[in-house]
Amino acid sequence: MLSRVALRSGASKQTACTALVARGSASDVATHDQKTFARPVRGEPGKVRLGFIPEEWFQFFHSKTGVTGPYTFGVGLATYLCSKEIYVMEHEYYSGLSLLVMVYVAHVKFGPKLAAWLDKEVEATENEWNEGRNQTVKALEDAIEGEKTEQWRAQGQELLIQAKKENVLLQLEAAYRERLMYAYTEVKRRLDYQLEKSNVERRLAQKHMVDWIVSNVTKAITPDQEKQALDRCIADLASLARK
Repeated sequence: MLSRVALRSGASKQTACTALVARGSASDVATHDQKTFARPVRGEPGKVRLGFIPEEWFQFFHSKTGVTGPYTFGVGLATYLCSKEIYVMEHEYYSGLSLLVMVYVAHVKFGPKLAAWLDKEVEATENEWNEGRNQTVKALEDAIEGEKTEQWRAQGQELLIQAKKENVLLQLEAAYRERLMYAYTEVKRRLDYQLEKSNVERRLAQKHMVDWIVSNVTKAITPDQEKQALDRCIADLASLARK
């Protein structure tokens, strides 16, 4: 029994170690896959100034010319283009100015609401796209949990089979001991019978021997001897009475 328990404990420890190693390797592989095949993240627009000039433009000039450098460069460049008539101010230019004013007014008045609505639509679209992925991930997680549950049940079945085997061994042991007890009882009963038989035979032989001796002694006594013995007994009684 102790050897079976030791073997079973060793097997369970080995199984547990194997499961831990497999689980650790699986987690390492999953972490490596997450780092190697990371999902792309939707980029956010960078910070701008004056509504359309990137912040990096001002940072580039700030390290060389200070705070006013980019503004001075922009004004000087515009003045140069206009003074040299590189940029010609024709009638379309004034139409563009009016259009720019309209765009600025629309940006100031309707820009935040439009941006909020567009952000909401983008988030709704992104959530809709991610919904299928989340459902797939959840289904796979449920499948993993179900697989772990089935593995746990399989381990329970192994323990149950081992318990049944031990139960069968105990039943065989009980049957073996019962048959040993039956054989012991039967042998003892037969030996007791032989002992009682020999005792009865010895008692019968002794009784027969005593009866035979008594009968032979009785037959050997003659009437004269019986009378003499009787007279001697009476004389003895009389002498005892005088004392």
